[in-house]
Amino acid sequence: MSQYFKIGKLAASFGLKGELVLQHSLGKKTALKGLETIFIEERKDNFMPYFITGASIKNDAELYIKLEGIDSKETARKLTPKEVWLAEEDFNIHAAKSSPIALLGFHLITDEDEDLGEILEVIEQPHQILCAVLLEGKEALIPIHQESLDKIDQQNRKVYVTLPDGLLDIYR
Repeated sequence: MSQYFKIGKLAASFGLKGELVLQHSLGKKTALKGLETIFIEERKDNFMPYFITGASIKNDAELYIKLEGIDSKETARKLTPKEVWLAEEDFNIHAAKSSPIALLGFHLITDEDEDLGEILEVIEQPHQILCAVLLEGKEALIPIHQESLDKIDQQNRKVYVTLPDGLLDIYR
């Protein structure tokens, strides 16, 4: 089974012919050149493919996207504000290596060598990044910022952090 990574959401419809504005957090200007398919989560863990017929850059974090079968403003509106996902292979091609979203799939390791699990979601905030992991079956939000980040091991896909005392007790 393919793994999917959330890259953003369809924020609005644009024009009269069914174009959409895709807000993304890929960390670079992109028109998703070469990408044929995006996925929209219809139900939990059920991803519906949508085929891209055209895309153009709007700004650093947004692009205009045209999907097959979406030919009117009304049809496009039904897809907003749905989240957009990419298959792992496509995500690895289109996400900037230095962007926070590129940490998806990495393992979070504490200064005591405890593996907290795989980073399932990255939430960007003004002064920190929150990484969501499953800790003992519950979602835990771990803050990553200048003081807590020790190092990122790209090769082994690990993020090393020093966490404040008691943070993990909240989730356990």
